[in-house]
Amino acid sequence: MARAKNRGYQQSFSPSYTIRRWRLGIYIRLSKEDLKKGKDDSNSVKNQRDLLNDFYRRNIDEFESITEYVDDGHTGTDANREDFQRLLADVMNGKINCVIVKDLSRFARNYSDAGSLIDNLFVQMGVRFISLAENVDSYKNPDSVSNIIVPITNVMNEFYARDTSRKIRSVFKSKGMSGKHLTGTVIYGYLWDEKREHWLVDEEAAAVVRHIFALAMEGYGPYQIATKLSEEKIEMPAVHLARYGEGVNKNKAFADIYRWSASTVVEILKKQEYLGHTVNFKTRKHFKDKKSHYVDESEWTIFENTHEAIIDQETFDNVQRIRGNARRYPDGFGEAHPLTGLMYCADCGGKMYVHRTYNGKRVPQYTCGQYGKYPIGSLCPTQHRIKAEAVLTLIADMLRAIAEYSRNDRAEFIRTVQETQAAQQTADISKKRKRLAAAQKRAGELEKLICKIYEDNALGKLPDARYKALDAQYAKEQDALEIEIAELEKAVTGYEQSQKSAEKFIALIDKYENFDTLTNTMLNEFVEKILVHERARKGSQDTTQEVEIYFNFVGRYIPPALQPVPLTPEEQEELRKKEERKDRLHQNYLRRKANGKQKEWEERYTAKRKAQVEAAKAAIRAEAMEKGIFTTISQLPRQEPCKATLPASAAV
Repeated sequence: MARAKNRGYQQSFSPSYTIRRWRLGIYIRLSKEDLKKGKDDSNSVKNQRDLLNDFYRRNIDEFESITEYVDDGHTGTDANREDFQRLLADVMNGKINCVIVKDLSRFARNYSDAGSLIDNLFVQMGVRFISLAENVDSYKNPDSVSNIIVPITNVMNEFYARDTSRKIRSVFKSKGMSGKHLTGTVIYGYLWDEKREHWLVDEEAAAVVRHIFALAMEGYGPYQIATKLSEEKIEMPAVHLARYGEGVNKNKAFADIYRWSASTVVEILKKQEYLGHTVNFKTRKHFKDKKSHYVDESEWTIFENTHEAIIDQETFDNVQRIRGNARRYPDGFGEAHPLTGLMYCADCGGKMYVHRTYNGKRVPQYTCGQYGKYPIGSLCPTQHRIKAEAVLTLIADMLRAIAEYSRNDRAEFIRTVQETQAAQQTADISKKRKRLAAAQKRAGELEKLICKIYEDNALGKLPDARYKALDAQYAKEQDALEIEIAELEKAVTGYEQSQKSAEKFIALIDKYENFDTLTNTMLNEFVEKILVHERARKGSQDTTQEVEIYFNFVGRYIPPALQPVPLTPEEQEELRKKEERKDRLHQNYLRRKANGKQKEWEERYTAKRKAQVEAAKAAIRAEAMEKGIFTTISQLPRQEPCKATLPASAAV
């Protein structure tokens, strides 16, 4: 027997639902929002009363009495409603044992209060509860109560989990914003100090990290680096950390302790922690699935110089640039050309890729990648073909001239470098600043427009369909502007920070004694990009071709020794005659090509030239096969075909 104590006496209630004649209490509530809508609204007192009384009349045999409770002009979240409190008091003293409402929102807008009353008070005390709209009847259909109680419970549990998660995140964020490492796991290259508060350089692992970055600077890809480290018998990071009792795999058994993967190398090459920075909030956990989700890099919080750096900023930036450039590995010749990823078409801006000509010589040449896309010539009119060796020679000549200029007249060299950098950047950055201001202004206007259409829709001035269309349009434009603004801000900030970058270029020049041999590392250190123009006389053997070389830190810089110099009258006349002869020969070639004479000449020598080329290609192929680059089918060992045998069950 359940008992409820109230006003100094005890009243007994039976939870067995054996009562057949109920003392009914109908509860009606009209909110302040309902009052604003007018008396004709479906939630008015009259309409609620008519609906509830109609239910009473249709089921009058079930009830012995009826009492009305009305709260006019109260919100559902106001628990101190006068008649609502009177209803609860009458329930407690046994005056009524059945409560009916139009819908749950009339009873309480706070689901936690509604759930507590229905589940913990009404049901346990044997009080019948009816909600017409939700088809809830605790006496005739007890499961209907569960249908509303379970979601309410779930909502409360979710709220508790969310609140707990919020508090944990608050503590977590407070620690992260202090610059402390949020992870208890140290990364490869570092170890914890005795108090596990700071990272200390692990020289053994740090040497491997520097080795990885050096290989990347030489043009090695992640897979190539991983293969090389495995061949060198270097323990993979998980094994190394496990030896010091660190890492998530410290209790794991490893089949191969030297098995480096390309993904591991990629992760090492990306980590800004090797610059000496603490990077927090790279992941976020959701309170529901408890899983870590990676967030955008823009949301990371970086604290600079919190521990000793392993990699310098210039090397790190160069590696990120190298990895951002697509590198294509030519078939049959093993490795990518060192200029791949640096060469760009001056006309269309597309990347240029290396090809080895099949003329009997291994001559690497670069062509515009956009030209060959179908339909041919639609994205770029010409190939912009150029020999790789010619570009390498030009780079070496320029670097030698720059180094000599730097050593002979250091003050003048510094002045010209700084002036060149400023002149190139000023015009470009002025355009970017204007566009940034315009983009920021438009973003502000969009924010106001979005707020305006929301208000118009809420007030009924703007139809839902029109609102949705405009909202989607504005949101799309807003997203695009956010990306553009972020890029422009980065460019402007980069310009303002690069005012001293000329000093870095000068220091880089001083790093090398000579430039007779250009290594992959040197190319990646010095060259930002190379723009190749089309030849002045396409189809002519005697022509000129403009190449723009842009260096890291300073952009396009041409030393005085390689800049155009005024010609004497005699030299100008000699140059004029030479150019006239070139033009004459080129025009003759075009006429022969137009009238078919050139084709006739080419056909006469096609067979002879083809035989020569095929002989040269065969010699190259034989040389390659000796080196193990190619293997023909005929060279493979003979093997009998494998024959499958039927299982005994199938042999019938």
